[in-house]
Amino acid sequence: MTKTGMTRRHVLASAAALPLAAAASGQARAAAPMMGVASTRFNRVKLGGFEVTTILAGTRTVPDPQNIFGMNVSAEAFAEASKAAHIPTDAAQFFFTPTLVNTGNELVLFDTGLNAEGTTAAIEQAGYTVDQIDVVVITHMHGDHIGGLMAGEAPTFPNARYVTGAKEFDAWAAMDNDGFNTKVRPLAKQMTMLDDGGSVASGITAMAAFGHTPGHMTYMLESEGKQLLVAADFANHYVWSLGHPDWEVKFDMDKSAAAKTRRGILDMLAADQVPFIGYHMPWPGTGFAEKQGEGYTYVPTSYQLML
Repeated sequence: MTKTGMTRRHVLASAAALPLAAAASGQARAAAPMMGVASTRFNRVKLGGFEVTTILAGTRTVPDPQNIFGMNVSAEAFAEASKAAHIPTDAAQFFFTPTLVNTGNELVLFDTGLNAEGTTAAIEQAGYTVDQIDVVVITHMHGDHIGGLMAGEAPTFPNARYVTGAKEFDAWAAMDNDGFNTKVRPLAKQMTMLDDGGSVASGITAMAAFGHTPGHMTYMLESEGKQLLVAADFANHYVWSLGHPDWEVKFDMDKSAAAKTRRGILDMLAADQVPFIGYHMPWPGTGFAEKQGEGYTYVPTSYQLML
C-alpha cells in the first residue's frame, strides 16, 4: 500500500470495472454516428498586401477517368502512372475552386462554380456576402466556371462589374450554347473585354493560355514583390496533366494548343518558383510545379502562403 492506501494494481482494477458499472447502470453510450466524407469550404492565405481565398464551390466523384485524361495513351500507361501516384484508375475526385482576391480596394472573384447556390454558400462561409463582390472575372466559358453567374434570372453578384477575355467571349458568342446564352449573354453589356496583358485591377494581369478553350486566360497576381498565378484550367489534374502534359484531355477544345500552353506555363512556374491556384487541383488548390523528367510534379503548398 502507498500512503494514500492505493496501489497501482487497485487503480487498474478500478478503471477496468468502470465500463461494466456503466452498463449495469444503464449509462452506456451508443457509438458516435458516421458523418461522411467532408472538407472545409474556404482557405485564406496572404500574398503581399493581398488576401487570397480559395473557396470549394463543389466536388464530385467521376468514374472511368481515362475517358477524360490520357485519351491518347494505352490503359497500361495510364494505370502505371496512376499506381505510381497511389491513385485509382476507376474513379477520380473533381474539385471546383473559385478564387477571391481582396486587394484592399476591391474584392475580386475568379469564376463562379457550377451553380449560384454552391458558390454563394462557400463565399458566405469565407465571411463575405455576394453583394460585396466588386469584380467577377471569368477565365473561360465552360459551364463549371459560369454556372454561378445567375441565380435564376437575376445576377448572383448584383454590385459587380464583369471581366473576361475578348477572344473567349467572341468565340462562345458565335456558338449556340445554352450555358453562354443563359448565364453570360444577359451580362454582356456590363462586361469589360481584355486581351493578353490586360489589367483587371492594380496587381492583376491577364495572361493568354489558349487551347483549353479558344480564349482561355490565366491571371497573375502581384503584390509587394510576390506572385501567384490564378491558373484556371490550363491543367486539370495534378498527376495526369502535370506529370504528362502531352496527354490529351477530353475538355481541351484544341488539344495540340492546350498541350503547348500547358508546357509553357509549367516551364514558367517551375523556373520562377511561382505558386499557382488550379481550379481542379486537390483542395485547397494551391501548389508549385517542379520539373521531373519529361513532365512535372505537383507540390502542394504547406505554410508558405501563410507567412
